[in-house]
Amino acid sequence: MKKDMSAASPRKTGCPVAFSLDVLGDRWSLLIVRDMLVGGASTYGDFMCGGEGIATNILANRLKGLTDAGIVEKHRDETNRRKYRYTLTQKGCELVPIVLSLMNWGAKYDPETRATPEILKKVTAKLDMEFSK
Repeated sequence: MKKDMSAASPRKTGCPVAFSLDVLGDRWSLLIVRDMLVGGASTYGDFMCGGEGIATNILANRLKGLTDAGIVEKHRDETNRRKYRYTLTQKGCELVPIVLSLMNWGAKYDPETRATPEILKKVTAKLDMEFSK
């Protein structure tokens, strides 16, 4: 069953948390945003190499949903017209503090985390520099 993540989806409660989860609450959407922010992923192939094991149909569905929701934009690659690139919109860039908070929370409570304090500091500094305005 496909999930409609567009901003025009009917909401039942008007709750901002429910709205946010309608847009980003599946297993993959925030991981795609994370890969764009932290790993610089911008093409379908980049996302497939992300290491999480996302299925191709799920990736295509989530990229479409994130595009429909205004989180990312899809552009033709200037050097290869058969390829597309995905970039974060302003709305997508505003997810930086959320992604950082989730990374820090996960690093604190996941006993198997590979995110050392040094890695977290580097990622935080990189994102602060790139996305603070």
